[in-house]
Amino acid sequence: MEGFSLLLVILLGVLFVIFATAKLKIHPFLSLLFAAFGTGILAGLPLADIVTAVNTGFGGLMGSIGLVIVFGTIIGVILEKSGAALRMAEVVLRLVGEKRPQLAMSLIGSIVSIPVFCDSGYVILSSLKKALAKRAKVAVASMAIALSTGLFATHTLVPPTPGPIAAAGNIGAENYLGLIILIGIIVAIPAVTVGYIWAMKVGTKIKVEGEDDLQYDYDEVIKGFGEMPSTWKSFAPILVPILLIGFASLVTFIGWEGFIFDVFLFLGSPVVALLAGIFFAFALLPKFDEETLSGWVGEALKDAAPILLITGAGGAFGSVIKATPVGDFIQGFANSGLLSGAFFLLIPFLIAAALKTAQGSSTTALVITSSLMAPLLTQADISGALPLALVVMAIGAGAMVVSHVNDSYFWVVKEFSGMTVVDAYKAQTMATLLQGIVALVTTMVLWMLFV
Repeated sequence: MEGFSLLLVILLGVLFVIFATAKLKIHPFLSLLFAAFGTGILAGLPLADIVTAVNTGFGGLMGSIGLVIVFGTIIGVILEKSGAALRMAEVVLRLVGEKRPQLAMSLIGSIVSIPVFCDSGYVILSSLKKALAKRAKVAVASMAIALSTGLFATHTLVPPTPGPIAAAGNIGAENYLGLIILIGIIVAIPAVTVGYIWAMKVGTKIKVEGEDDLQYDYDEVIKGFGEMPSTWKSFAPILVPILLIGFASLVTFIGWEGFIFDVFLFLGSPVVALLAGIFFAFALLPKFDEETLSGWVGEALKDAAPILLITGAGGAFGSVIKATPVGDFIQGFANSGLLSGAFFLLIPFLIAAALKTAQGSSTTALVITSSLMAPLLTQADISGALPLALVVMAIGAGAMVVSHVNDSYFWVVKEFSGMTVVDAYKAQTMATLLQGIVALVTTMVLWMLFV
């Protein structure tokens, strides 16, 4: 099978994944595996080749990115449970000042969500948000939008959050994490900004029932978390890996050689850098016992398991697609110029947006879309650090569009802010739509300027 008929089979495979996860409620892991085998069979691949492609795709991704996802998740859980996430929030609040509470919440969210899942981050910071809203006498809804959009931007764009890491691994960009972190921060800035503007323009007009009777006192909320770790200890598990990965990327870019630079390249490899982050995270543990060393880490492993399985299954699906003759078909479009330039980024954006809107999970949208894009990138001759980093950003931008009733994060924001469903649509859903569009436009501009 070849040509448009083969493309139709692959499209049916993608639609099956969307339908199976969104309507039939089948776990994305199984949906992707069913699609992988079904696509291979309908495309006419030899049965033995299908099995080989599935095993190779699954195992290859686990070997390149699996430990990175696990280590990043462990760091996030320790930051969450030790109070370090709140300490980071408190430091940002002191720096920004309480006179700009919405801006403070946007920045707090964008920092906390780099290692911590946005759902957890919102729950952790919810009481702080309400206490600060009461103290500053501003609308609770505006604080809710500022916090939720700040969390959401870095959750989908900046490693070591598992979604962007998995996307990077799927398209073969795991060795460029330093640049992806930098580009992710650059793209996240306008995404956070538009969320902040939406909070100020729309959130201030939304009245949450009972917000005038809030019993939250800022000082009491801070005291209620007990003794929090120091600022250095709180930030170190995030900053140390980022600095190590960033310096290793610089060494590679400049071409420095010698023993000392080999050591930095070793320390800056994503696996080693995030393992170092775990050691710094251990300094946050209130005590070294079974509850923390086994319980907290075990909880992180449970959180990481679905991401690992979905990532591996996505790799299997992508490997099957790559094994079909679709590459020659796509190459024809690539040579004609239809898939060239910044407009190519619309493809991963639209696929991710469709997946996100249909089944609700941004992480799942990132993983599935990146696995589908991997064979397309090869045929479209897109390679190298910056182009691949921008593809990850386009996928992340699509994974923002949109957060609504089938997204657990939508309900976390709605319930912990007290907004009605209608107001949550105005606030959260519209804000994430704008964030995704702004992130895509920013990514396309970066492509036009630098690629």
